[in-house]
Amino acid sequence: MNDWIVKIMGLPQDASAHGAAIDNMLALIHLFMIALAVGWSIFFIVALVRFRKGHHPKADADKAHNRISNFIELGVVLIEGILLFGFAFPLWAQRVAAFPPESESVVVRVIGEQFAWNIHYPGTDGVFGLRDPKWVSPDNPAGLDRTSPNAQDDILTINQLHLPQGKPAIIHITSKDVIHGFSLRQMRVSQDAIPGQNIPVWFVPAKTGKFEIVCTQLCGLGHYRMRGFLTVHTPEEYVAWLAKMAPKKPEVAGA
Repeated sequence: MNDWIVKIMGLPQDASAHGAAIDNMLALIHLFMIALAVGWSIFFIVALVRFRKGHHPKADADKAHNRISNFIELGVVLIEGILLFGFAFPLWAQRVAAFPPESESVVVRVIGEQFAWNIHYPGTDGVFGLRDPKWVSPDNPAGLDRTSPNAQDDILTINQLHLPQGKPAIIHITSKDVIHGFSLRQMRVSQDAIPGQNIPVWFVPAKTGKFEIVCTQLCGLGHYRMRGFLTVHTPEEYVAWLAKMAPKKPEVAGA
C-alpha cells in the first residue's frame, strides 16, 4: 500500500520503519485538499450561474438563505480535527517524546558546518569523548579532545553516516557556525542544526543501501554542495565497519 502512495505522490523511497505512517498522513491531507478544491470550484461555478446578472438584475440576498454552507463548514472543521488529533499529533508525539533507550540504540552526533557534516561515533565503549570549540582545527573539525579517556576509541567521519539496519538510531544534531538543515528524505527525517543547541531525532532504518543527506537551510554560497551520505549496513556489516574504523592503538617499542 505504501509503495503505491510513494509512486502516486512522487515521494522519495521509504526506507524507515515509521515512513509509512507519515506517507499515509500526507496522502490523507492531499485527498482532503483535493476534495476541498473540487468542492469549492463547484460551489464557485454554481454561484456564478445562479446569481448571474441576467437572472438577478438587482442584488437581493433574501433568497440566498440556507444551512447547507453551515453543514459544509462544520464538515471541514470535523475532518481537520480528525487529521490533527487522530493522525498528526499522535505521530508528532511519538517522534519527539517516545525515544527508545540509548542503551538499545546506535547513538551518533552530527555537527554541521559550512559546508559539511561532521559525524561523531562514541566507539566501542559507548561513551562520547569531550568536545569543545577551542579544539576545532582543520584536522579535528568536531573539536574532539583526543586526550580525554573516553575519546580514545571515538570515530570521526565527514559526510559519511553509517548505521545498522533494523536498530533504532538516535542522532544528536547541532552546528558550529550557522543554521543548517539535516534532512534524510528516505528516512522521513528533517531537523534544523542550530548553533548552541543539541537536538535529537530518531528513526529505525528498514532497508540497506546508500541514501543522500542534504542541507535544507540556505547556509551560504556553498550550500548547494553541502551533502553527505547515509550507508545502512546489515548488522554484521556494521560491526565490521566499526572494527575497520576503530583508531589503531600505538605499538609499544620492544613489545
